[in-house]
Amino acid sequence: MAARKRAAKSRSNTTASAPPKRNFSGILPNLPIQFSGRLLANAKPQSLAEREVLFQAGDVADGCYRLEQGLLKVSITSPQGDERILTILGPGSIVGELAIIDGLPRSATVVAIRECKLSSISREAFVSCLREYPDIYSDLVSTLVSRLREADDAMAAASFLTVRARVARALLELAEHLGRETESGRIVILHKIRQSDIAAMAGVARENVSRTLTELKRRGLIGQSSSYYFINDKRKLLRETEDIV
Repeated sequence: MAARKRAAKSRSNTTASAPPKRNFSGILPNLPIQFSGRLLANAKPQSLAEREVLFQAGDVADGCYRLEQGLLKVSITSPQGDERILTILGPGSIVGELAIIDGLPRSATVVAIRECKLSSISREAFVSCLREYPDIYSDLVSTLVSRLREADDAMAAASFLTVRARVARALLELAEHLGRETESGRIVILHKIRQSDIAAMAGVARENVSRTLTELKRRGLIGQSSSYYFINDKRKLLRETEDIV
């Protein structure tokens, strides 16, 4: 039994041990600089207050945005009201770009975690640039294929990783965007995180998150002061993300 489990872990290691970062690769940054530069040169500035909604799932898609400053949360909500956080986006990220390609309504809701400054790019400007640079279509296909592969990896992680592994991935992603490393090597997550937020990122029940956090604290991998979490040993926590069901 133990041998089979080790073999299964070895076969699945490429998915399980992937970095916890779940930001899908942006489309515009992967296109030729003359194309993306032209779009961004004509972008309009926009600001969001903390917790302000940029757009909601189902909204008409009239463009995309480049995040210049702040943090955004991308999420979907079930008919029962359960939230699943797909990713957190930091400065330099592009959000909403798929909609400027297909023109369909927004597929997710985007909310500011912190005060944000963005550059707004209209779909009209994007389509106009495509007419001017028709060779871009081959780059678009390549980038969209990469997005599909990343979506497959994320689905595999949600299907095959244990609750502990998924919670560890969520903590590491939070640390990446919100963390600050201290002189002792500890990473402090500089944002008050609720267990329900971690549950929404990991795709597990809040009760399971509570038990997992207690276990990780007991083992010394993480700690907590008030509502602020900190990671004591990033390398060991990363190893937890390899745990297969």
